[in-house]
Amino acid sequence: MNVRKIVTIVDETLTEGGRPVEPAARVAVVAAVIENPWAGQGFVENLTAGIDANASDLGALLAPRVIEALGAPVEAYGKAAIVGLDGEIEHGSALIHTLKFGNHFRDAAAAKTLLPAVEKRGPAGIVFDIPLKHFTDATIRSHHQTFEVRIPDAPHPGEIVIALAAAAQGRPQQRLAALSTEQ
Repeated sequence: MNVRKIVTIVDETLTEGGRPVEPAARVAVVAAVIENPWAGQGFVENLTAGIDANASDLGALLAPRVIEALGAPVEAYGKAAIVGLDGEIEHGSALIHTLKFGNHFRDAAAAKTLLPAVEKRGPAGIVFDIPLKHFTDATIRSHHQTFEVRIPDAPHPGEIVIALAAAAQGRPQQRLAALSTEQ
């Protein structure tokens, strides 16, 4: 796995809707910009070798970093794979939609649910939104949120941005009724 750079973002919302957020709402993202393991090979029918060589190492690299950056227990989480223009969306999906990748984050966060994800292809500097859901129950509405990310120089055409996001809480000032009230 060739990692060109790692980007860490920590966002704290102190005020929402004109009211203080106490404690501050924290979201952290850690992204690795890697060389696409299938770049330059044309259409690759079987992606298993690239998955085996990279997915677990990426999860092991990113999971502890995002939890450390968050600095609080994880309550919501998500993931992203943004593929450069010379790759296929399937290349990013292959790396993040495997237990070899996701279990590193689930285990570190003591989570029970699947990680929500975004996958897309685009040029360097593309904006992408990482969806987050509650880490033990994806039906908890207060934790449904997205976090916008942009890495100005990534992905290059032969790269993939792989990212994990974690939040220490639900949306600031959330006020929606529980899903059970509509059933």
